[in-house]
Amino acid sequence: MILQLAIQSVPAAANIDGIDLLLKGGWILFPIGVISLISCYLIIVKYIEIKRFTKPEPNVVIAFHTHLKKGDLGQAVATLQAGNSSYSRIFYHATQNIGKPIKEVESSIETAAQIEMNKMSKDLHYLGLFAGIAPMLGFIGTIAGVIKIFYDISLSDNISIGIISGGLYQKMISSGLGLIVGVIAYSGYHMLSIMIDKYMNRVEEDAFEFINIIEQN
Repeated sequence: MILQLAIQSVPAAANIDGIDLLLKGGWILFPIGVISLISCYLIIVKYIEIKRFTKPEPNVVIAFHTHLKKGDLGQAVATLQAGNSSYSRIFYHATQNIGKPIKEVESSIETAAQIEMNKMSKDLHYLGLFAGIAPMLGFIGTIAGVIKIFYDISLSDNISIGIISGGLYQKMISSGLGLIVGVIAYSGYHMLSIMIDKYMNRVEEDAFEFINIIEQN
């Protein structure tokens, strides 16, 4: 009988609306939300851009190497000019130095590759910045909320668990969202960086083959 009364006295858990819960996170959710939108925008835009820069052009590569092995530099250059990728631009600059010492040819490839990599990496550092800022903003929101909770307790002289937990779970929302946004930005940054690194490794392999061909000719 006593157990039944105790159970009946426990209030039913209130249904928590997602939007209402987010709004209880405080003002700090606004900058976190802005960072999340910018991060998602950058990830999508840079992904499309990097895919366009690194788009494979097997016909261009095969034709370029074929003309180069035949010693037909004019057709090799024309093939690269018809291309529309970082590969074509990098090796077009390299062909302008054929006949010069190999060190100068290698240097021109490295310089052109660095320029293309800088284009692909443009604005990518913001994702790395957001990956660190978002969790810290969330933590600041939580700490500010905890300070307010204890300030209110000091005024009311009431340290009931309900007052503490009721305010604390709301303020933990900012930390949780900050971490989620940080993970998204961090993952996007490294995913795009890996795409660029893999492409540059492929360019290095093609540059080695290019040097071998012009040395043999």
